[in-house]
Amino acid sequence: MTDKLPPLIPHLCVKGAADAIEFYKEAFGATVVMRMPAEDGKRLMHAHLIVNGAVVFLMDDFPEHRGQHGDIKIFPATEIGGTPIKLHMEVANCDEAVKRAQAAGAQVTMPPWDAFWGMRYAEVSDPFGLAWSFGHPLPAK
Repeated sequence: MTDKLPPLIPHLCVKGAADAIEFYKEAFGATVVMRMPAEDGKRLMHAHLIVNGAVVFLMDDFPEHRGQHGDIKIFPATEIGGTPIKLHMEVANCDEAVKRAQAAGAQVTMPPWDAFWGMRYAEVSDPFGLAWSFGHPLPAK
């Protein structure tokens, strides 16, 4: 890992960041670069992960601090009944990626299929309410 971070990093807010890290390790092969626990000893203020070669930041929900640092209030997907984003991973084998995620506890929301845009594609929802998709290019016809 270099000291230079990529220019865009998803920063995810969940309830149960420590559990999310364990899920992401099992489901996606994530590695933990660092974790910063909160003063309460239960939640994580910040975690830095590598997921499928990409940097992902993760934090626990801190409802007691919402709105104290500007007008934007961040809520975990489980509190708002969904998520406005989907995180996509280019993988070597879409079907295997879905099987691994499902075995770890993800819900398959779109089984793998040969999409009209030339990709083997699928979608899952993780136990923390976040949406993920997987894809790999189909062979040229």
